[in-house]
Parts: sequence; structure tokens; C-alpha cells
Amino acid sequence: MPTTLRMIVDQVIAPVPGPLGLYTEALTSALIQSTPPGCEIEGIVSSSPPSDYDRLEAQFPGLSGLYKTTLARRELAAAWQLGLTTSPGGGMIHSSGLFAPLRRHDRSVSGDQVVVTLHDLLPWTHPESLTNASVTWHRAMLKRARKHADAVVVPTHALAERLANVADFGDRVRVIGTAPRPGLVVPTDAADAAARAARLGLPAAYLVATGTLDPRKGIVDLLEALGRPGMPEIALVVIGPATWGELHLATVAEESGVDPRRVHAIDADDPADLAVVLAGATAFVAPSHEEGSGTSLIEAFSLGLPVIHSDTPAYVEIAAESGLVVPIGIGGGYIERLAAAVSTLVESPALAERLSVTAGDRSHAFSWRDTAERVWQLHADL
Repeated sequence: MPTTLRMIVDQVIAPVPGPLGLYTEALTSALIQSTPPGCEIEGIVSSSPPSDYDRLEAQFPGLSGLYKTTLARRELAAAWQLGLTTSPGGGMIHSSGLFAPLRRHDRSVSGDQVVVTLHDLLPWTHPESLTNASVTWHRAMLKRARKHADAVVVPTHALAERLANVADFGDRVRVIGTAPRPGLVVPTDAADAAARAARLGLPAAYLVATGTLDPRKGIVDLLEALGRPGMPEIALVVIGPATWGELHLATVAEESGVDPRRVHAIDADDPADLAVVLAGATAFVAPSHEEGSGTSLIEAFSLGLPVIHSDTPAYVEIAAESGLVVPIGIGGGYIERLAAAVSTLVESPALAERLSVTAGDRSHAFSWRDTAERVWQLHADL
């Protein structure tokens, strides 16, 4: 009888899958492709329309089966938060987030094990970035994880260290990194790539950044840096929404001294579109004040893109001296330092070329195959 790893794949069919959906999709596919002899993968999903089941089965043809709970996603999340249901049974369960049936069990007797994943600490560090309901749910689920999870996966050592200040998991924390999203490859057909660039309205020369106007993401800092006197008049492409609350990208740009026509917000949900955006940029700028996984840097590195990043611990860990580091500091001056770094890179082709080479080298450290094999090993160790 094969050993079954039961993967919660619900986020893939969530109304807004988001980065967690991408992570779930990539990890599940990699787990299937790296399944050891005598093992298999089963999917777990909340009660959903038949079309969603069909989509999951088509997306993950290597699944041995799909366990369908009796509760829909919202009700299941509430039930698991309160520990009111034993669905979907036991075995080895792996969750790409905190959405998991965390309950009392003794794996030495039953063989049951539950592993959850934590990608950031926003409900504790920046609760204003989330809804009250989301903050409450995540905090409650982490408490349940502290009591009942056999292991907690985090993407960086930096996040593991910060997690220790929020909840004591002892030796149950495992650092298993991420990798670029599947399909993040520039089309080999030059005409296709050019058509995508034209459709997206990409400028001739531009910097690229990912995020919203939430202050912690640093996009506002970057705009203020670009608005400093004497800065190169290079465009900025922001992969993300043009608005955040009452703030609008064009308004913030203008207030920062940047011509709004130089700033573009782009939705690049298609991995090939995102690859075209990244590959065509002069540099990727990651000015965030807080980051849990650093996956955006990994994706930029995978396309050989020169990277400028803040000294947020996750970025420093991921980059490993392969990017241009800008200290945030505690006494001000971050915007000036960011402006100096951008100006230096844009005006120094030699530096840009060197960073492109180091980016490509660093990208080899990240693969979903490695991530999946480490997840399999984790469950074997448990």
C-alpha cells in the first residue's frame, strides 16, 4: 500500500488565488513530479462546484485522488479555526498556508502528521494591511499550529527568527525556500515577446518594482527617490494596482516630482507577460521595508536582471550579495541612499552587467524540484 501525502490545494481555486495560489500550484506540481517510489499525492479541497474539481484534476493529473470536504471554503476555514471538525481525516497532511485541520493527535501512534506554512507575519507586524477578519483568523490559526502542527515551514531563516518572537515552535520550524513561478520564461518567438511588450505598453527603458502603495512596500520611497534633482529620467513600471486606499500612483508620482507619464501600473498575471516585463527592464528595485519570502527577487534573478534591494533581512538572505543593497537605516536618509543606488546603476553599464551575471548565478540556488524534495524529506523525518 503506497504512502500518501495529502496536499491541501484549495487556494488554487480560491476567488483570488494570489501569491499563495501560485505557491500552492508550483509546490503541488513539483511534489507530484518528485514523488518517491511507493508514495503518492492526494489533493484536499473544500466543497466546490464540479467545474473547480475538474480544473484541479486537469491541472494536477498526477494526483491519486481528490478528497472533497463536506464544507465550502468559508465554512471550512471557520470550522478549522475553532477545531470543530476532524474532516478530512488523518494521514500526512501538508498545507501551503495555515488553512489546515489542526487538531490533537499523536503521530507516534496514529502516523498522522500536519505541516503548515507561514509566508509572512503581517497579521502581527502590519495588521492594518489586512481586514480585521483576516487578522483574527491568522492569529487563531497560528495558535492552533503552535499546539498541534508537527512542523511549520517558512521560506527564509530571517522569517524563522522573527517567528520565534511571535510564537515558540521550538525545533519544529523548517526553512524551505521558494522558486520562480512556473512559466516565467520569455517567449522564444521574438514576435510574440514584442507583441506582449506592445500590449502591455512597456517604455523603451524602465525600472521595475512589485507591490502596492502601502508604505511598508517602499514604492512611495522609490517614487520620491526618482523625483530627486539630478536623477535619470527613466520610467518606472510597477507590477501591481494603481491604487491603494485613497492613494493613486499618478498622484503620488506627481507629488514626488516625477512626471506621471513616466510611471506605469501593470497587471502581469500571465507568467510569460511577467517574464517580458522583467527581462526588458534596466533593473529590478525592491525597496520594501518588510518581506517574508523574497520570491520577487528570486524571479528577477532567474531572468538575469540587475537587482537593487533594501537591507530587509529576507532580501539580504535571498540575494547573498548578488544585488545592490540599500540600508533602510533608523535615522532617515533611505530615500537619498535609494536615489544614489538607482542613479549609479542606471548610469553605469558595467555595474549593470556585473549584477546581471551575479543574478544569473544566484538564480541556480532556487528550484521547485529542490523545494519539493525537501518537503518530502521533512515528512519522512517526521
